[in-house]
Amino acid sequence: MVESAVAHVESDPLRAAPAALDLPAGDMDSSDLAAFALHVREQLAVMYPAELRDPAVKSHPEAVWGGRAFAHSDDPQILWMRRMAEQGWTAPHWPRVYGGGGLTPAQAQVLLGELEAGGYREPLKHWVWMLGSALLEFASEAQKHEHLPKIIRGDIRWCQGYSERGAGSDLAGLQTKCEDKGDHWLINGSKIWTSWANLADWCFCLVRTDAAKKHEGISFVLIDMTSPGVETAAISLISGDSQFCETFFTDVKIPKENLVGQVGGGWSIAKRLLQFERQEYGGLEEGAGTAGGSDGDLADIARQYSGETGQLLDGDLRARITRNKMDFQSFRLTVARLAAEAEAGGGPSAKSSIFKFAGAEFAQQRSELIVEAMGGQGLGWEPQGFTSDEVVASRGWLRSKANSIEGGSSEVSLNIIAKRVLGLPDAT
Repeated sequence: MVESAVAHVESDPLRAAPAALDLPAGDMDSSDLAAFALHVREQLAVMYPAELRDPAVKSHPEAVWGGRAFAHSDDPQILWMRRMAEQGWTAPHWPRVYGGGGLTPAQAQVLLGELEAGGYREPLKHWVWMLGSALLEFASEAQKHEHLPKIIRGDIRWCQGYSERGAGSDLAGLQTKCEDKGDHWLINGSKIWTSWANLADWCFCLVRTDAAKKHEGISFVLIDMTSPGVETAAISLISGDSQFCETFFTDVKIPKENLVGQVGGGWSIAKRLLQFERQEYGGLEEGAGTAGGSDGDLADIARQYSGETGQLLDGDLRARITRNKMDFQSFRLTVARLAAEAEAGGGPSAKSSIFKFAGAEFAQQRSELIVEAMGGQGLGWEPQGFTSDEVVASRGWLRSKANSIEGGSSEVSLNIIAKRVLGLPDAT
């Protein structure tokens, strides 16, 4: 049945997604969830483009983020994203009224489990977990209906305008000015470390609407990156990448309705959004890109460079690799428990800083172990004399250094843990 359905979808010249299903809602017992899992398994098999079943097929590297650049694309990754979005499964736990899946936490976990078990590519990297979650909590109904469906469909690619020169760890010291001009807001200033701002369609941004107040003078606005006066400049990193940018706003006009929440209420939104972000960064998986510089099982990678025996004879290295793999597994299970608690309790808490800190530590340890296990082959920078995986490992080791900076530095995370989790007093 599944095979014939797949053949039908793949032979369709329009390659249309299946119609959205009327899925069960509410509490489900184990038998209901088992039936739901079977239903999801069959549906995913129908929706997954045949091209993506071949691991050798490479999609456009930016397609997984969606955005205006792919509005008319027939890239198989975009097709996969659109089909999942039709079901609301790019945001399975969001209300259906905004285009989400309307699934319960248990149903959403079933869906995620089936995606992982089936080896499906991620349908969409986007701002569901970060900006979208904050909009659900703070935005007006008009803003939710305007932006959330576009996030779910991958129509818009976002960037984050938070840090500034002189306002990084002390984010509340930001100076980008936002003036009320009656029928619009006027923005002047700059942001730094805005990831992929040069490719983004929109920016969610912290701005200063009151220079006399620090935290209470900050507001949260949404900026169309095509607005006159917006410019970006890429920043080259030590790894050779340029994913970060500096973004400049010169007399940028935005509509009054692009203010989220109240004037001066941006700091509360920013803190909440950072909790979502830290929880996501804390969820780095073993073997995932920036979680260790190279995909694949750490032990398998080490064995490839262990000589003819294929055994890792260095007892110390073997022990450290084992510890890292154990830490990642424990970490993954704990993050899953935290996510379930967040679903039940209204979102992430200051505990997310624990996982942000730990995730960065484990990821950096893993990247160090990969390079060490490769020996001299772990020092590759250019293709001559090195495989592509070795070059990725070397550059990924350098890239992993940012894990303890992005999304809030490890030092900031430790301060939050000390004050808000452990209840320790300020240092005197």
